[in-house]
Amino acid sequence: MRFQAVATDFDGTLADHGHVEGDTLAALTRLRKTGRKLILITGRELRSVREVFPELRLFDLVVAENGALLYHPSTGEERPLCQLPPARFLERLHRLGVSPISIGRGIIATVKPHDVTVQQVIQELGLALQIILNREAVMILPAGINKGTGLTAALAGLGVPSPAVVGIGDAENDHAFLRLCGFSVAVANAIPSLKERVNLVTAGDSGAGVSEILQKLIATGNLP
Repeated sequence: MRFQAVATDFDGTLADHGHVEGDTLAALTRLRKTGRKLILITGRELRSVREVFPELRLFDLVVAENGALLYHPSTGEERPLCQLPPARFLERLHRLGVSPISIGRGIIATVKPHDVTVQQVIQELGLALQIILNREAVMILPAGINKGTGLTAALAGLGVPSPAVVGIGDAENDHAFLRLCGFSVAVANAIPSLKERVNLVTAGDSGAGVSEILQKLIATGNLP
């Protein structure tokens, strides 16, 4: 079996405005029955994705917080892959009026145009932090942490080599994990810069595009 796992982004890829269609859920279930592994890779905090997607147990592993947290749906185990940015950083953002701010296990997030202020604070405090954009979302993580490092941790746990993975995404923060995959896919609604760097662009948007890929794998065991 050339492809042993599928790794997919959530918002804008598997889900449309947080909702996953029944046909997409059915395709995920059918793919699991072929013996392949499923990995969900999301910029959301775990509590957020749980609220909108109760079917997390369809996945063998979840990479949450854009690579900062690894979650095992079957056991409930959570493994942080980095430390949260220091308290003085968060305090400075609050003093400068950055809002909204969301705090996870390893991630701090806000929205545009606060990325400008965030970058200034990172430089002022001399912190080893990075900004990762996902459309309007602004995610702050320790340097070197991204969806690619999260996928690497997930694959190590599953014993699956990266060339055996099909990756599916739609936005800026998906570049980091898609370039590790043996076959990379952008859904039709993906940003242009992502479409230019993948092996295949689907005909359908979001979940319909994911289903398109899963059905090809189920039917043929391969992709072009």
